[in-house]
Amino acid sequence: MDDLVKWLGEQLDVDERIARAATAGPWWHNPGKQWLGPEAFEKYDLRQGEEFVGYGGPHPFSGAVCATGPASNVQGMKDAAHIAAHDPARVLREIESKRGIVARYEFACTEASASGITEDEREIRVRVAGALQSCVVQLALPYADRPGYREGWRP
Repeated sequence: MDDLVKWLGEQLDVDERIARAATAGPWWHNPGKQWLGPEAFEKYDLRQGEEFVGYGGPHPFSGAVCATGPASNVQGMKDAAHIAAHDPARVLREIESKRGIVARYEFACTEASASGITEDEREIRVRVAGALQSCVVQLALPYADRPGYREGWRP
């Protein structure tokens, strides 16, 4: 498990670097609206109702993260809503939450091996560590497609 905890921490570091490098936002999506400025996005035909995921608030226009196609494209609008919902601020909160769970697991492992406790206390602490271990294994699963993931970690 030490290897998994180390590897998962590295994956969270990568996600954090990516999120911190992205435009801070807040990101938003407003289906059917046209926030693109012709001077900034000349390649888009605003008369066609191009939609995109933007950042910084809709008024005044700040920028676009990505174009998702005509506002009439149902799947494009679903994609835009998904992208906007996973803005860097949300990702950073998620990383903080995952690191908190990993830290609780590491603390529980330390407590389970502490000296001066009764066997009953040790058994309880081992069970708590085991429960948290299964959480850490689950937290690593979304990264299974990244180098270094071991199939033995799969839940």
